[in-house]
This record gives sequence, C-alpha cells and structure tokens, in this order.
Amino acid sequence: MKKVIAVICVLVALLLLFPIRQQMKDGGTVVYNAILYDVYDVHRISIEEGKDFDEGIIVEILGYEVFNNVK
Repeated sequence: MKKVIAVICVLVALLLLFPIRQQMKDGGTVVYNAILYDVYDVHRISIEEGKDFDEGIIVEILGYEVFNNVK
C-alpha cells in the first residue's frame, strides 16, 4: 500500500512541476509553463526610445512574481 501511495505522489509531483515550452512571437521570448510556476526568458522588442530589446528573466510561483531582472 505504501508503494502505491509513493508512486501516486511522484506522478502528481511530475504533473505539477513538468514545464511546457512556448515560443512567443515578440522577438524571441520563451515561456516555460507548469501548473505551479512560470518562467519567462524575455527577449522582446522594446517600446522605449533609444532601446532595442528588453532582456531578462521573470519567475512566478503560484501567480506571484518572485524574481524579475528585465532591463
């Protein structure tokens, strides 16, 4: 019985933590989506004057932004 519960827990953890990769059409941004977290590898065309691209990483856990270094 304990082995069955352990296997079920491992399968649920894999389901919650396994990311799906998406390529955005904004200049090269890549998004990794899992149920519990999102990671954005940002490389997009900037709308600010004198700046070509915005680059950096954004990490969200359960919808809350915990890291952002997009410049």
